Amino acid sequence: MERLSQRRTDPVTGQRYHTTFRPAPTPEIQARLRQNPRDQEENIEKRLETYYRNIKDLEDFYADAFYVNADQDPYVVFEFIESCIIKPLPCRKF
Repeated sequence: MERLSQRRTDPVTGQRYHTTFRPAPTPEIQARLRQNPRDQEENIEKRLETYYRNIKDLEDFYADAFYVNADQDPYVVFEFIESCIIKPLPCRKF
């Protein structure tokens, strides 16, 4: 919730900021930051409610999907996904 609800965008430059993790460098920039309406807490709660209401159906539909821990080095994530997708083709013996 905090990660999403604290996002802001500078309408002049298009730069994205986060009030906690990446605040605007100057008070002038901070004064003109805008929040996307989708990032307001009540809208995030609605999206999460929809997600939790539908997650079981999605898990059943995508039964062959695999879980990816994306809190790792991007190269490690890529290697894991690649290893799940690319499987050697079976060889026919003659």
